[in-house]
Amino acid sequence: MNTETILVLGSTGKTGRRVAERLTALGLPVRHGSRSATPPFDWESPSTWAPVLEGVRAVYVSYYPDLSGAGAAEAIQSFTDLAVKSGVRRLVLLSGRGEPEAQRCEEIVSKSGVEWTLLRASWFAQNFSEAHFLDPLREGELALPVANIGEPFVDADDIADVAVAALTQDGHAGKFYELTGPRLWSFAEAVAQIAQACGRPIRYTQVSMTDYAAALDEARLPTQAVDLIRYLFTEVLDGRNTSVKDGVFRALGRPPRDFGDYVRETAATGIWSQR
Repeated sequence: MNTETILVLGSTGKTGRRVAERLTALGLPVRHGSRSATPPFDWESPSTWAPVLEGVRAVYVSYYPDLSGAGAAEAIQSFTDLAVKSGVRRLVLLSGRGEPEAQRCEEIVSKSGVEWTLLRASWFAQNFSEAHFLDPLREGELALPVANIGEPFVDADDIADVAVAALTQDGHAGKFYELTGPRLWSFAEAVAQIAQACGRPIRYTQVSMTDYAAALDEARLPTQAVDLIRYLFTEVLDGRNTSVKDGVFRALGRPPRDFGDYVRETAATGIWSQR
């Protein structure tokens, strides 16, 4: 596998970017799967799929916006069928914890007839620094419709390390890795940790889903995006994922990175500095 082209879907995203960077650093041929790449790839445009699969033998499959979204399973089925037909021999799927719809996509990949590895990840630590949590934290308050629920935030670097191992090494085919951090954190505890590391007041406020959805509507987010966020906050963060798993250790032989370490290192970059 080490001398054959690897396609990284979502190569501009939080995990895909890291996977592509690691593969490139290893000197492996990488094809970027994004709308800005050449050739371009777009999940919403199936006509873009075949060109990026040409000559590819392994694929990191990261679906946008989320495997729980409407039409995701159908897209994964169609892409998987085309990938196998095109000669792909190894598929590594990024999935999500506590999402029955995502598990349907896992089943599609595991029945593809080629080597597969499933990575079922918890919420990313980097959501606090590379996503929509960043601006509220800079402004001093993160308001979310989440109660005192523990979440084992997983570092995107750990996900990327596992993905690269599964894409390039033997021994990971047919494996299911549930990827979490080493301990549980509530969102309030996570924000308090960030505030302490930054040395300035940042508070966490729990709001109702109704008020949060209204704020998203006011920000003119598409209805589909609001529905997905509502699902993630009311279903996935209902306590079903308040457990720590050993997927990172099983895949890499080392413990996962702690959220506290991520916070301290990220705070040192100044990214959470007050505006």
